[in-house]
Amino acid sequence: MASLKDMRTQIGSVKATQKITKAMQMVAAAKLKRAQDSAENARPYARRMAAVIANLAKSITGDSAPAMLAGNGSQTNQLVVVATADRGLAGGFNSNIVRAAREFIAQQTAAGKKVRLITIGRKGRDQLKRTHGDKIVESFDLSGTKVLTIDVVTPIADLIAREFSEGRADVVTLFYSRFQSVIAQVPTPKRLIPAEVDLSAAADTGGVQPVYEYEPSEEEILETLLPRNLSVQILSSLLENNAGFYASQMSAMDNATRNAGEMIKAMNLKYNRKRQAQITTELIEIIAGAEAL
Repeated sequence: MASLKDMRTQIGSVKATQKITKAMQMVAAAKLKRAQDSAENARPYARRMAAVIANLAKSITGDSAPAMLAGNGSQTNQLVVVATADRGLAGGFNSNIVRAAREFIAQQTAAGKKVRLITIGRKGRDQLKRTHGDKIVESFDLSGTKVLTIDVVTPIADLIAREFSEGRADVVTLFYSRFQSVIAQVPTPKRLIPAEVDLSAAADTGGVQPVYEYEPSEEEILETLLPRNLSVQILSSLLENNAGFYASQMSAMDNATRNAGEMIKAMNLKYNRKRQAQITTELIEIIAGAEAL
Protein backbone atom coordinates (compact mmCIF):
# COMPACT_ATOMS: atom_id res chain seq x y z
CA MET A 1 0.00 0.00 0.00
CA ALA A 2 1.28 3.51 -0.88
CA SER A 3 2.66 5.59 1.95
CA LEU A 4 1.41 9.07 2.81
CA LYS A 5 4.45 10.55 1.10
CA ASP A 6 3.72 8.59 -2.08
CA MET A 7 0.10 9.74 -2.00
CA ARG A 8 1.14 13.39 -1.60
CA THR A 9 3.46 12.99 -4.59
CA GLN A 10 0.63 11.50 -6.68
CA ILE A 11 -1.74 14.33 -5.72
CA GLY A 12 0.91 16.90 -6.65
CA SER A 13 1.47 15.19 -9.98
CA VAL A 14 -2.25 15.21 -10.84
CA LYS A 15 -2.49 18.89 -9.83
CA ALA A 16 0.41 19.72 -12.16
CA THR A 17 -1.32 17.83 -15.00
CA GLN A 18 -4.56 19.70 -14.27
CA LYS A 19 -2.74 23.03 -14.64
CA ILE A 20 -1.38 21.92 -18.02
CA THR A 21 -4.77 20.77 -19.35
CA LYS A 22 -6.42 23.97 -18.12
CA ALA A 23 -3.79 26.06 -19.89
CA MET A 24 -4.22 24.04 -23.10
CA GLN A 25 -7.99 24.50 -22.89
CA MET A 26 -7.59 28.27 -22.62
CA VAL A 27 -5.12 28.38 -25.52
CA ALA A 28 -7.42 26.26 -27.72
CA ALA A 29 -10.39 28.49 -26.85
CA ALA A 30 -8.41 31.59 -27.83
CA LYS A 31 -7.31 30.06 -31.15
CA LEU A 32 -10.77 28.64 -31.89
CA LYS A 33 -12.37 32.04 -32.43
CA ARG A 34 -9.80 33.02 -35.05
CA ALA A 35 -9.94 29.61 -36.74
CA GLN A 36 -13.75 29.64 -36.76
CA ASP A 37 -13.83 33.11 -38.31
CA SER A 38 -11.38 32.00 -41.02
CA ALA A 39 -13.48 28.92 -41.85
CA GLU A 40 -16.72 30.90 -41.99
CA ASN A 41 -15.16 33.66 -44.09
CA ALA A 42 -13.92 31.10 -46.64
CA ARG A 43 -17.34 29.54 -47.17
CA PRO A 44 -18.92 32.35 -49.27
CA TYR A 45 -15.93 32.39 -51.63
CA ALA A 46 -16.06 28.61 -52.07
CA ARG A 47 -19.83 28.74 -52.64
CA ARG A 48 -19.49 31.54 -55.18
CA MET A 49 -16.75 29.65 -56.99
CA ALA A 50 -19.06 26.60 -57.14
CA ALA A 51 -21.87 28.79 -58.51
CA VAL A 52 -19.66 30.20 -61.27
CA ILE A 53 -18.51 26.73 -62.28
CA ALA A 54 -22.10 25.46 -62.24
CA ASN A 55 -23.21 28.32 -64.51
CA LEU A 56 -20.39 27.57 -66.94
CA ALA A 57 -20.99 23.81 -66.82
CA LYS A 58 -24.68 24.18 -67.72
CA SER A 59 -23.86 25.50 -71.17
CA ILE A 60 -21.30 22.80 -72.01
CA THR A 61 -22.42 19.63 -73.72
CA GLY A 62 -20.83 16.57 -75.25
CA ASP A 63 -17.12 15.91 -75.21
CA SER A 64 -16.12 19.57 -74.93
CA ALA A 65 -16.20 19.55 -71.10
CA PRO A 66 -12.75 19.72 -69.46
CA ALA A 67 -11.49 16.45 -68.02
CA MET A 68 -11.39 17.79 -64.43
CA LEU A 69 -15.12 18.48 -64.73
CA ALA A 70 -16.33 15.46 -66.69
CA GLY A 71 -13.74 12.91 -65.57
CA ASN A 72 -11.93 10.50 -67.86
CA GLY A 73 -14.69 7.89 -67.98
CA SER A 74 -12.98 5.52 -65.54
CA GLN A 75 -13.15 4.98 -61.78
CA THR A 76 -10.50 2.30 -61.47
CA ASN A 77 -7.78 4.44 -59.89
CA GLN A 78 -8.97 6.10 -56.69
CA LEU A 79 -6.83 8.80 -55.09
CA VAL A 80 -7.84 9.49 -51.48
CA VAL A 81 -6.63 12.65 -49.76
CA VAL A 82 -6.84 12.44 -45.95
CA ALA A 83 -6.57 15.77 -44.09
CA THR A 84 -5.99 15.64 -40.33
CA ALA A 85 -4.19 17.79 -37.77
CA ASP A 86 -0.47 17.69 -37.09
CA ARG A 87 -1.06 17.45 -33.34
CA GLY A 88 -3.14 15.32 -31.01
CA LEU A 89 -4.74 15.76 -27.59
CA ALA A 90 -8.02 16.52 -29.33
CA GLY A 91 -10.20 13.57 -28.42
CA GLY A 92 -11.28 11.49 -31.40
CA PHE A 93 -10.87 14.29 -33.96
CA ASN A 94 -8.05 12.74 -36.00
CA SER A 95 -9.15 9.14 -35.47
CA ASN A 96 -12.68 9.86 -36.75
CA ILE A 97 -11.35 11.25 -40.04
CA VAL A 98 -8.96 8.33 -40.50
CA ARG A 99 -11.72 5.83 -39.66
CA ALA A 100 -14.00 7.29 -42.35
CA ALA A 101 -11.14 7.16 -44.86
CA ARG A 102 -10.32 3.55 -43.97
CA GLU A 103 -13.94 2.51 -44.47
CA PHE A 104 -13.93 4.17 -47.90
CA ILE A 105 -10.62 2.51 -48.80
CA ALA A 106 -11.98 -0.89 -47.76
CA GLN A 107 -15.11 -0.38 -49.89
CA GLN A 108 -13.13 0.64 -52.96
CA THR A 109 -10.62 -2.19 -52.53
CA ALA A 110 -13.44 -4.72 -52.16
CA ALA A 111 -14.92 -3.38 -55.42
CA GLY A 112 -11.65 -4.09 -57.23
CA LYS A 113 -10.45 -0.47 -57.38
CA LYS A 114 -6.82 0.57 -56.99
CA VAL A 115 -6.43 3.02 -54.12
CA ARG A 116 -3.56 5.44 -53.52
CA LEU A 117 -3.24 7.99 -50.70
CA ILE A 118 -2.08 11.52 -50.04
CA THR A 119 -1.98 12.56 -46.40
CA ILE A 120 -2.11 16.10 -45.02
CA GLY A 121 -1.14 16.27 -41.36
CA ARG A 122 1.18 14.08 -39.29
CA LYS A 123 -1.55 12.31 -37.32
CA GLY A 124 -3.27 10.97 -40.41
CA ARG A 125 0.06 9.96 -41.93
CA ASP A 126 1.14 8.09 -38.79
CA GLN A 127 -2.15 6.22 -38.44
CA LEU A 128 -2.47 5.26 -42.10
CA LYS A 129 1.19 4.35 -42.42
CA ARG A 130 0.66 1.38 -40.14
CA THR A 131 -2.05 -0.20 -42.30
CA HIS A 132 -1.73 1.42 -45.76
CA GLY A 133 1.90 2.51 -45.91
CA ASP A 134 2.38 1.01 -49.36
CA LYS A 135 -0.46 3.15 -50.76
CA ILE A 136 0.84 6.56 -49.62
CA VAL A 137 2.01 8.68 -52.56
CA GLU A 138 2.99 11.82 -50.63
CA SER A 139 2.62 13.28 -47.14
CA PHE A 140 2.35 16.98 -46.35
CA ASP A 141 3.34 18.31 -42.93
CA LEU A 142 1.83 21.75 -42.20
CA SER A 143 2.98 21.95 -38.58
CA GLY A 144 5.24 24.91 -39.39
CA THR A 145 2.44 26.83 -41.12
CA LYS A 146 0.98 29.60 -38.97
CA VAL A 147 -1.60 30.91 -41.46
CA LEU A 148 -3.33 28.79 -44.09
CA THR A 149 -3.38 30.54 -47.46
CA ILE A 150 -3.89 29.58 -51.09
CA ASP A 151 -0.10 29.48 -51.53
CA VAL A 152 0.16 26.80 -48.83
CA VAL A 153 -2.26 24.42 -50.57
CA THR A 154 -1.06 25.10 -54.14
CA PRO A 155 1.64 22.35 -54.03
CA ILE A 156 -1.01 19.87 -52.83
CA ALA A 157 -3.42 20.90 -55.60
CA ASP A 158 -0.63 20.73 -58.21
CA LEU A 159 0.26 17.17 -57.16
CA ILE A 160 -3.39 16.07 -57.34
CA ALA A 161 -3.83 17.67 -60.77
CA ARG A 162 -0.63 16.00 -61.98
CA GLU A 163 -1.74 12.59 -60.70
CA PHE A 164 -5.00 13.02 -62.64
CA SER A 165 -3.52 14.41 -65.85
CA GLU A 166 -0.90 11.64 -66.02
CA GLY A 167 -3.55 8.94 -65.61
CA ARG A 168 -2.61 7.68 -62.16
CA ALA A 169 -5.89 8.92 -60.63
CA ASP A 170 -9.39 8.74 -62.10
CA VAL A 171 -11.34 9.96 -59.06
CA VAL A 172 -9.99 12.11 -56.22
CA THR A 173 -11.80 12.20 -52.87
CA LEU A 174 -10.83 14.39 -49.92
CA PHE A 175 -11.63 13.41 -46.33
CA TYR A 176 -11.74 16.18 -43.74
CA SER A 177 -13.80 17.24 -40.71
CA ARG A 178 -16.58 19.73 -41.41
CA PHE A 179 -17.00 22.25 -38.60
CA GLN A 180 -20.63 22.35 -37.48
CA SER A 181 -20.33 23.75 -33.98
CA VAL A 182 -18.00 23.73 -30.99
CA ILE A 183 -19.32 20.30 -29.99
CA ALA A 184 -19.91 18.82 -33.45
CA GLN A 185 -17.27 18.11 -36.12
CA VAL A 186 -18.39 15.76 -38.87
CA PRO A 187 -15.90 13.62 -40.88
CA THR A 188 -16.87 14.37 -44.47
CA PRO A 189 -15.84 13.10 -47.92
CA LYS A 190 -15.60 15.65 -50.73
CA ARG A 191 -15.05 14.68 -54.36
CA LEU A 192 -12.45 16.93 -55.92
CA ILE A 193 -12.12 15.28 -59.35
CA PRO A 194 -14.40 15.06 -61.27
CA ALA A 195 -15.48 18.39 -59.78
CA GLU A 196 -18.87 18.30 -58.12
CA VAL A 197 -21.30 20.66 -59.83
CA ASP A 198 -24.08 22.13 -57.69
CA LEU A 199 -26.78 23.03 -60.23
CA SER A 200 -28.93 24.52 -57.46
CA ALA A 201 -26.17 27.09 -56.88
CA ALA A 202 -26.32 28.05 -60.53
CA ALA A 203 -30.10 28.42 -60.36
CA ASP A 204 -30.00 30.68 -57.28
CA THR A 205 -30.28 34.04 -59.07
CA GLY A 206 -33.22 35.57 -57.23
CA GLY A 207 -35.80 34.45 -59.78
CA VAL A 208 -34.00 36.11 -62.72
CA GLN A 209 -32.17 33.98 -65.26
CA PRO A 210 -29.37 36.15 -66.71
CA VAL A 211 -27.81 35.44 -70.08
CA TYR A 212 -24.01 35.46 -70.19
CA GLU A 213 -21.69 35.76 -73.14
CA TYR A 214 -18.21 34.47 -72.34
CA GLU A 215 -14.96 35.53 -73.93
CA PRO A 216 -13.00 33.30 -74.25
CA SER A 217 -15.29 30.28 -74.42
CA GLU A 218 -16.78 28.47 -71.43
CA GLU A 219 -14.42 25.55 -72.01
CA GLU A 220 -11.32 27.76 -71.91
CA ILE A 221 -12.51 29.56 -68.78
CA LEU A 222 -13.16 26.25 -67.03
CA GLU A 223 -9.73 24.95 -68.02
CA THR A 224 -8.28 27.86 -66.02
CA LEU A 225 -10.89 27.99 -63.27
CA LEU A 226 -11.01 24.29 -62.31
CA PRO A 227 -7.38 24.05 -61.06
CA ARG A 228 -8.03 27.22 -59.04
CA ASN A 229 -11.21 25.68 -57.68
CA LEU A 230 -9.22 22.62 -56.64
CA SER A 231 -6.98 24.82 -54.48
CA VAL A 232 -9.98 26.71 -53.08
CA GLN A 233 -11.79 23.51 -52.08
CA ILE A 234 -8.68 22.12 -50.36
CA LEU A 235 -8.05 25.41 -48.54
CA SER A 236 -11.67 25.64 -47.41
CA SER A 237 -11.52 22.05 -46.10
CA LEU A 238 -8.27 22.68 -44.21
CA LEU A 239 -9.74 25.80 -42.60
CA GLU A 240 -12.76 23.75 -41.52
CA ASN A 241 -10.34 21.13 -40.15
CA ASN A 242 -8.40 23.76 -38.24
CA ALA A 243 -11.52 25.12 -36.53
CA GLY A 244 -12.73 21.60 -35.74
CA PHE A 245 -9.37 20.66 -34.25
CA TYR A 246 -9.32 23.56 -31.78
CA ALA A 247 -12.96 22.96 -30.84
CA SER A 248 -12.26 19.28 -30.23
CA GLN A 249 -9.07 20.05 -28.31
CA MET A 250 -10.86 22.60 -26.14
CA SER A 251 -13.56 20.06 -25.26
CA ALA A 252 -11.01 17.29 -24.64
CA MET A 253 -8.88 19.49 -22.36
CA ASP A 254 -11.98 20.68 -20.49
CA ASN A 255 -12.96 17.05 -19.85
CA ALA A 256 -9.40 16.23 -18.79
CA THR A 257 -9.37 19.18 -16.37
CA ARG A 258 -12.68 18.09 -14.85
CA ASN A 259 -11.51 14.49 -14.55
CA ALA A 260 -8.28 15.61 -12.88
CA GLY A 261 -10.32 17.65 -10.39
CA GLU A 262 -12.47 14.63 -9.53
CA MET A 263 -9.36 12.47 -9.20
CA ILE A 264 -7.75 15.01 -6.85
CA LYS A 265 -10.86 15.03 -4.64
CA ALA A 266 -10.89 11.23 -4.47
CA MET A 267 -7.17 11.07 -3.73
CA ASN A 268 -7.41 13.77 -1.05
CA LEU A 269 -10.25 11.87 0.61
CA LYS A 270 -8.23 8.65 0.56
CA TYR A 271 -5.16 10.49 1.87
CA ASN A 272 -7.08 12.11 4.73
CA ARG A 273 -8.66 8.81 5.74
CA LYS A 274 -5.29 7.08 5.77
CA ARG A 275 -3.71 9.93 7.70
CA GLN A 276 -6.55 9.85 10.22
CA ALA A 277 -6.19 6.10 10.61
CA GLN A 278 -2.44 6.48 11.11
CA ILE A 279 -2.92 9.17 13.77
CA THR A 280 -5.54 7.05 15.52
CA THR A 281 -3.18 4.07 15.51
CA GLU A 282 -0.36 6.18 16.97
CA LEU A 283 -2.65 7.54 19.71
CA ILE A 284 -3.77 4.02 20.60
CA GLU A 285 -0.13 2.91 20.81
CA ILE A 286 0.74 5.88 23.06
CA ILE A 287 -2.20 5.28 25.36
CA ALA A 288 -1.43 1.55 25.53
CA GLY A 289 2.17 2.31 26.37
CA ALA A 290 1.20 4.78 29.09
CA GLU A 291 -1.17 2.26 30.65
CA ALA A 292 1.58 -0.38 30.61
CA LEU A 293 3.81 1.95 32.64
